[in-house]
Amino acid sequence: MSLSRRTSSSAPASRRTSSVGVSRAATVLAGAGALSVLLLSGTAFAHVSVQPQGEAAKGGYATVNFKVPNERDTASTVKLEVNLPTEHPLASVLPQPVPGWTVQVTKSKLAKPLEVHGNKITEAVSKITWTAAGGKIGPGQFQQFPVSLGQLPENADQVVFKALQTYDNKEVVRWIEVPQEGKEAALPAPVLELTAAAEGHHGGTGDAKNEKNEKTEQTEQTDKSDKTAKDAHHDKGSTAGSESKAASGDDSDGTARVLAVIGIVVGAAGVAFGVLAGRRRVA
Repeated sequence: MSLSRRTSSSAPASRRTSSVGVSRAATVLAGAGALSVLLLSGTAFAHVSVQPQGEAAKGGYATVNFKVPNERDTASTVKLEVNLPTEHPLASVLPQPVPGWTVQVTKSKLAKPLEVHGNKITEAVSKITWTAAGGKIGPGQFQQFPVSLGQLPENADQVVFKALQTYDNKEVVRWIEVPQEGKEAALPAPVLELTAAAEGHHGGTGDAKNEKNEKTEQTEQTDKSDKTAKDAHHDKGSTAGSESKAASGDDSDGTARVLAVIGIVVGAAGVAFGVLAGRRRVA
C-alpha cells in the first residue's frame, strides 16, 4: 500500500516539471520570434529613403526629400552624405536650407558633357553633405532634407542615390546596396521611382499643341482684322450717308430760295400790272 501511494504521488510531480519546461520553451520561442520581427522590420523600414513632393517625371524636374530616421537608442545622427548617380548626371541640384544644418555641394567633371537648353554642361553635382551645426537627429526622431533635382533621365525607371549616415559616436551606416528584384537588401540605398514623362514634354505632342496655339492666335488675329475692316466700312458708310444727307439738305435749301425769288418776281409783276391797269381806267 505504501509503495503504490509513493508511485502515484510521484507521477503528478513529473508531469508538473514537464509542463513547466514546455512553458519556458514556449516563452523563449515567443521572445525570439518577437525579436526577429523587430529586427526585420527595422531593416525593412528604418532606413534612409528619398520621396518626391508630387511626381518625379522622366525628363522633368522634381523636388525630393531625403528622409533620415535615427535608428540608435543612445546616439544621434549628425551627418548625412548623399552620392548622386554618375550614369545619369543631374545638371541642376539645389538643396533647400535646413535649420541647424550646413550643406556642402561637391561637383565633379563629366566624362561626357551634357546638353541642357542649348548649353554645354561639363560638370555636375556628385555629392551633397549635410552636417549638424546645432541641430541633430535624436533617438526616436527623423529629419527631411529637401533638394530640387533635374533634368531627370528619360530612359530610366528609377534613380539610385547612395547615402552614408554618421552618428555622434563615430558609427557610420552605409546605405549603398542597390535593391534587386526578389532579394531584400540589408542596407538598401535610397531609390527615386520615376513616372511617365509629362504630356507635351518632348516630341509630337508638344509640337501639335504649339501648332494648335499658333492657329488659334492666327484665327483671333484674322477675326480682329475682319472686325476692324467691318467697323471701318461701317464708319465710311455712316460718313457717306451723312454727306449725302447734307447734300440733299443743301439742294432743298437752294430750291426753296429759287422758288422764293420767282414768287417775289411774280408778285412784283402783278403789282406793276395792277398799277398800269388803274391808270388806264382813270385816263
